[in-house]
Amino acid sequence: MAEPKKWYTVQDVVQELQVHEQTVRRWIKSGELPAHALGDRAGYRVAREDVDAFMERRRVDESPVKKAAA
Repeated sequence: MAEPKKWYTVQDVVQELQVHEQTVRRWIKSGELPAHALGDRAGYRVAREDVDAFMERRRVDESPVKKAAA
């Protein structure tokens, strides 16, 4: 049986990624971070796997030039 999805609030994402709330909301509104809107008072919910995929897309790998200079 598959595990149920784990959902995060905007505040959960803020705490985990150590960024400002408006930054998370901007990512959601731009479509960079998929989320589900539950209404004005309930806010957004973001799936765990969407947070992980978002962070993987934003990962910066060192280029071979930088490694060679080190």
